[in-house]
Amino acid sequence: MQDVGHVISSFCLNKQGLGKVKTAFWNLDAAALYEHAIAGHEGQIAKGGAFVTLTGKHTGRSPNDRFVVEDDATRHEVSWGAVNRPFSEENYQRLYNKMIDYFAGRDVFVQDCCAGTDGQYRLNIRVITERAMHSMFARNMFIQPDDGQLASFEPEFTVLQAPGLTADPQTDGTNSGAFIVVNFTQRIILVGGTAYAGEIKKSIFSVMNFLLPARDVLPMHCSANTTDDDNAAIFFGLSGTGKTTISADQSRILIGDDEHGWGPNGVFNFEGGCYAKTIALTAEAEPEIFETTRTFGSLIENVMCHDETRELDFFDTTYSENGRVSYDISKIPNASESGHGAHPKNIIMLTCDAFGVLPPISQLSPDQAMYHFLSGYTAKVAGTERGLKETVATFSTCFGAPFMPRAPSVYATLLGQKMAAHDARCWLVNTGWSAGGYGVGQRMKIAYTRAMVNAALGGKLDDVDYVIDPNFGVRVPQSCPGVPDNVLNPRATWTDQDDYDRQAQKVVAMFEENFKQFEDQVTDSVRAVAIRA
Repeated sequence: MQDVGHVISSFCLNKQGLGKVKTAFWNLDAAALYEHAIAGHEGQIAKGGAFVTLTGKHTGRSPNDRFVVEDDATRHEVSWGAVNRPFSEENYQRLYNKMIDYFAGRDVFVQDCCAGTDGQYRLNIRVITERAMHSMFARNMFIQPDDGQLASFEPEFTVLQAPGLTADPQTDGTNSGAFIVVNFTQRIILVGGTAYAGEIKKSIFSVMNFLLPARDVLPMHCSANTTDDDNAAIFFGLSGTGKTTISADQSRILIGDDEHGWGPNGVFNFEGGCYAKTIALTAEAEPEIFETTRTFGSLIENVMCHDETRELDFFDTTYSENGRVSYDISKIPNASESGHGAHPKNIIMLTCDAFGVLPPISQLSPDQAMYHFLSGYTAKVAGTERGLKETVATFSTCFGAPFMPRAPSVYATLLGQKMAAHDARCWLVNTGWSAGGYGVGQRMKIAYTRAMVNAALGGKLDDVDYVIDPNFGVRVPQSCPGVPDNVLNPRATWTDQDDYDRQAQKVVAMFEENFKQFEDQVTDSVRAVAIRA
């Protein structure tokens, strides 16, 4: 094995069973990774300098191919089921051996980096990939130690990622040729058979979600921002609901766009970068994110790039509706240098209501906040997951069920405790449809959503009139600066209001059915505010 690169850790690959690789390229920067990616025919350079690549048939997460090794460390700690599928130690060892053999004689790219801007809760991670573009992704998304730290870097978790290695479901115990297997005892994550870069970051997110609750830290699938006077806010929501877009506000300081912890010291980012959707991206609607697609070092996945002009077309869905751009958070002009924020004063729960019946903004009581956190109602947007061809309504507990190894009550209890301790207010914001459901109405204008969120964070909704929504029981403001009054009441936007009533009751019934699984896990006061069909 030959080791070359920027700074090579004294904790070498031999100690991790990878002594037979051909050449290990350590901690290369963007320029060097571009050269290797071009030489390896991994993509092309777009106008402005971003690197553009395709990830093949996997253009989104593959949730049915994700597993957790069941052993003494996880058997009684993980909430097993459709999300957290158990994987035997024997099958893990077989796959691990296959990956070690696969890497033998091949070049690999190593990035030593960290998750967690709060040093008290930071996790050292090593990402080893067969493609330069995935090393570029890891460098964008995670926190970069300085050279002195790299020299003696010891990983606490290692991701081994090989898109070219496919599993055999018959012998390996997987569902397909793709696999994402987390082993909490060995502290290794195996990712194979898929080139979608998001699997790397989400696997580490799952690790943080397993480790941190025991340390009084609530791990959250949320974005976060703040102000100079510490008016911090967090934004819960699944992919496509607007976490990245809404939190990247020029008037506020961005802490991070996707993964955070809420601990004794306040809110802190898990990542050092952002991973934004690019479908229909424009400079007018999302200037900060748009600018990153024209910047050297940004990595763009599954977006049409014209060969002659190298212009990007964010409206072309030939490859996927889940086009993405990853970039270092420092590329956002108003990004926080520390990745920290105070305890949040406001919590925004973003939902993408495909039926167009939820109010665009409403205020929740603490018990309603717990209810909606457990419910996690939203819509899965086409292309976000493999095989998803249209937008469908769904419930994702804690607004991040696919990444939560522990029981939902663990995360919900922590949220309730922290809201009470820091007197945080909670708002439900619908970034989905208005004047009809998906295919009939229109998606809520980003400008309106920004105006509503900014009004809530700035206290401009404190003294307006409210009404109780008859279907969902939430408090709906009747006026908001920058938003037409009729937009605030969803029923008024529908041409056929009887149809609105039918659709609203349909969604109410969905809430009721979904919440049955939690009724014996919550307090009487939370049960009392549950939406009733």
